[in-house]
Amino acid sequence: MGAANAQNDNGPNLQAKTLADFDPPKKPKRNKYALAYATLASMTSVLLGYDIGVMSGACIFIKDDLKINDTQVEILAGVLNLYSILGSAAAGRTSDWIGRRYTIVIACAICFVGALLMGFATNYAFLMVGRFVAGVGVGYALMIASVYTAEVSPASIRGFLTSFPEVYINTGILLGYVSNYAFSKLPTNLGWRFMLGVGAIPSVFIAIGVLAMPESPRWLVMQGRLGDAKRVLDKTSDTPEEAQLRLADIKEAAGIPQDQNDDVVQVQKRSHGEDVWKELLLRPTPAVRHILIAGFGIHFFQQASGIDAVVLYSPRIFEKSGITSSDTKLLCTVAVGLTKTMFILVATFLLDKIGRRPLLLSSVGGMILSLATLGFSLTIIDHNKERVLWAVGLALATVLSFVSFFSIGMGPITGVYNSEIFPLKLRAQGTSMGVAVNRVTSGVLSMTFISLYKAISIGGAFFLFAGIATVAWFFFFFCLPETQGRTLEDMEGLFGKIVKWRPIIMDKNNKNQTIKKENNGQIQFGKRNRG
Repeated sequence: MGAANAQNDNGPNLQAKTLADFDPPKKPKRNKYALAYATLASMTSVLLGYDIGVMSGACIFIKDDLKINDTQVEILAGVLNLYSILGSAAAGRTSDWIGRRYTIVIACAICFVGALLMGFATNYAFLMVGRFVAGVGVGYALMIASVYTAEVSPASIRGFLTSFPEVYINTGILLGYVSNYAFSKLPTNLGWRFMLGVGAIPSVFIAIGVLAMPESPRWLVMQGRLGDAKRVLDKTSDTPEEAQLRLADIKEAAGIPQDQNDDVVQVQKRSHGEDVWKELLLRPTPAVRHILIAGFGIHFFQQASGIDAVVLYSPRIFEKSGITSSDTKLLCTVAVGLTKTMFILVATFLLDKIGRRPLLLSSVGGMILSLATLGFSLTIIDHNKERVLWAVGLALATVLSFVSFFSIGMGPITGVYNSEIFPLKLRAQGTSMGVAVNRVTSGVLSMTFISLYKAISIGGAFFLFAGIATVAWFFFFFCLPETQGRTLEDMEGLFGKIVKWRPIIMDKNNKNQTIKKENNGQIQFGKRNRG
C-alpha cells in the first residue's frame, strides 16, 4: 500500500517531467565568466587594429613632415606585420612556459613601449625602431588572444567568444580612423605623433584588467594543476556535467590517466624544441597535415584577398575615386571603420547558429562580387578625364560592401577556426605559425600595394584580389570541415581526408544525435552541412 502511494505521489512529478521534456529546449544563458574572460583577453587585439587604422591617415602627415617617398611609406605601413612574426613565434613557447595570462601582459608591455617610441620619433629611422618593437608586441597579442579565448570557452558559445579578437581589431581600426580625424587639425609635426603615441594608453588598462583573469584551464592541466583547472572549468562551463567532461577530455589530451584526481599531479613534460615541432612539421599524421593546410590556407587567403590594402590605403583609394579633400577622405575612412565594426558584431551572433562553413562561403562570395565591382568602377574612373559621378558612388559603395562581407565571415572565422582545430599539445605552436602566415601575407601585400597599382592600375589590383578570393572559395569548400559545436579535443577526428571529410561528420552526427538533443539543441549538424 505504501509502495502504491509512493508511486501515486511520484506519478504527477514523473508525468510533469516527461511533458516538460517535449517542450522546445531552452538555450543556456551566456556564461558570464567565460564572456568576461574572453572580453579581457581579446581586448589586446585593439592594439593591432588601432595601429592599422591610425597608420592609414598618419602616413599622409608623416610623408609630408619627414619628406619620405612612396616606397618608404609602403615599408613603414607594412613592415610591422613582418616584425610581428617574431612575436607570434615567441608567443607559442612563452605561453607554454609561463602561461597564457602572463603572456598577454608581456604583449601589452611591449606594445606600450612601441607606441611611445613611435610617438617620440624624430626621424624615419627612429620611427622604424618603434615599428619593430610594436610589431613584436602585436605578434604576441594576436596569437595569445585567440588561444586563451578558445581554451576558456564552452563549446556552445565558442564561436561567439573566439570571434572577439576580430571584433576588437575592428574596434581598434575605427578608433585609429577617429584619431586620424581628431588630430588632423594639429600642426603636421605634432599631429601624426599624437596619433601614434596615444596607442600606448590602452595597453596599460588591458594589462591591469588581464591580471584579474584566471589562467587557461588547458594550460593548468598541462602543468598538472588539476584542482585549479577544475575551478576554472566549473565557472566557465554551462553545467557541472560539462565541466567534468571538459576536464576528462583535456586530461586525455594531456596524457593524464582519468583515475588521477589529485589537485596536483605529475605530468610528463614534453620537449618544446623537438617533440612538438617533429609532430607538427617533420612527421605529422594525416590529420595534423590536413589541419596545417586548413589553418595556414585560411590565414593566407584572408590577407591575400586584399583587406589590408583597403584598410591601410583607403585614403589613397578614395583619392583615386575622385575625392580630393583631406577631411572628406578621413571621414570616408571613419565610415569604413564603422561599417566593419557593425558587421563584425552581427557575425559574432551567427557563428554558433549557422556554423563556420556557410558563413565563410557566403562571405567570400560577397567579397568576390564587391572586389570585381570595385575594380570595374575604379577602371572607369581611371580611363575618364571627366568625373564620372555614378562610378565614384559605386566605388564608395563597393568599398563598404567589401569590408561588410569580409567582417561578417572571413574576418572573424579565420581566428576562430585556426584557434580551435589544433590538438592541445600543438595548439600554441600551430596557432602562432598560422598567425605568422597571416602577418607575412599582410606584410607583403601592405609593402607592395602602391607599387602593384602603379604597375597594373588601381582597378587591375582589385581584379587580381577578386581572382584570389575566387580561388579561396574553392579551397574553403573542399578543404575545411565544419567545426561548430565540437569540443576542442574532438577536432582532430574531423581531419585527415581532404574532400572526403563530410561522410566522417555525418557518421559522428548520427551516433551522437541523442547527446546533441540533451545539450539543449546547441550542437546542430544535419543535412545542411552536406552542401
